[in-house]
Amino acid sequence: MVSQEQRRRQLAREKFLRQQQRRTDARRKSRTRNAVIASALGVVLIGSLALYTTGVLKDDGKTNAGAEVTESAAPSKAPDPCDKPAAGKPTSETWKKEPAMSIDKSADYTMKLATTCGDIDIALKASAAPHTVNSFSFLAGKGYFDHTKCHRLTTNGIYVLQCGDPTASGTGGPGYQIADENLKDKSLKGNVYPAGTVAMANSGPNTNGSQFFLVYQDSQLPPNYTPFGTVSEPGMAVLKKIAGAGESTGAGDGAPNATVVLNKATVTKS
Repeated sequence: MVSQEQRRRQLAREKFLRQQQRRTDARRKSRTRNAVIASALGVVLIGSLALYTTGVLKDDGKTNAGAEVTESAAPSKAPDPCDKPAAGKPTSETWKKEPAMSIDKSADYTMKLATTCGDIDIALKASAAPHTVNSFSFLAGKGYFDHTKCHRLTTNGIYVLQCGDPTASGTGGPGYQIADENLKDKSLKGNVYPAGTVAMANSGPNTNGSQFFLVYQDSQLPPNYTPFGTVSEPGMAVLKKIAGAGESTGAGDGAPNATVVLNKATVTKS
């Protein structure tokens, strides 16, 4: 016969075993639940990453970033500060060699860029950069720059507007190249191209064609780009207006938001 004390101990042991089993079952259920939650979170994370990568889900600074943006709620683009271009299209003409020297190196020359944003007058450095000025005189006389877009505006690091490419792609040129000139110009101090400088864009030493840039704010650059002109004060106001409209990428280097077209370029001896 089982004594009362033995019965009490047996019941206590059975109770302990039941408690242990319940704890074991609870831990197992918890692990299963956590695994399901982790799996679900992984799916959400992967889906969110895919949406972010494709640009569908991104933080645009709005409180309700996940909501569909209606046309009326979309940010409006600033008005174009420039006029519509004159009728016409850029030339596709090119030449096999640099034009023969026809300018007077001792004379003063100016170049007027009649742009959709206003006129930009440039005093040319004929004596310091004769081949460059001679080339611009030749190309302007052929209407090479007429109806061409200024295709690049840089607003970060350096501050320039680049023009002179009839294709507006950054790869166009007149078919010939000219050597670098005037790289020791007294205006270039401490590797800075001061505001108002007009210089040649190139792809390396002595690869100058027709593309040039206008500096609207002091820019740190190595002296590798032929400085051949200086923008007048009224022209600087035009450049700053163009720069104020920003560029297309938002990263500081892209096409100008302003419609900058050279309706006409003229080089004049004075």
